[in-house]
Amino acid sequence: MARVSTTGDGAELIRWSNQRRGKSEHAHAALKNDLAGGRLPSEDFGENAAWWLVTVMAFNFFVMMKRLCLGTAWAAKKLKAVRFLLINLPARVVSGARRLKVRLCRGHPSFCALIRARARISALVPAP
Repeated sequence: MARVSTTGDGAELIRWSNQRRGKSEHAHAALKNDLAGGRLPSEDFGENAAWWLVTVMAFNFFVMMKRLCLGTAWAAKKLKAVRFLLINLPARVVSGARRLKVRLCRGHPSFCALIRARARISALVPAP
């Protein structure tokens, strides 16, 4: 996206604003509503700043994981949709033989998405 100059006519500023397509407003709404960023826990500025920082980091991590691990079909989904489709699944966690397993019901629609996401996560290369 091109930067807008501070000098010039207002039409250039309006064109630049229209190119943004409201993405920052969607991110701000997700931070406030989906991740409880709008409900500050304290009257202390430092505690609230830490709360907001954790909220922003969680949102950035969520967006990064959608793009890198879940693929293009999930890129436009909001946190609530991902939570209901992938995170809040009826499953059983079983441990045995030094392994941790998650058992889903047979034929669950999210099973393939979870397998693909796990493969993409294991293929990620750590930063130097």
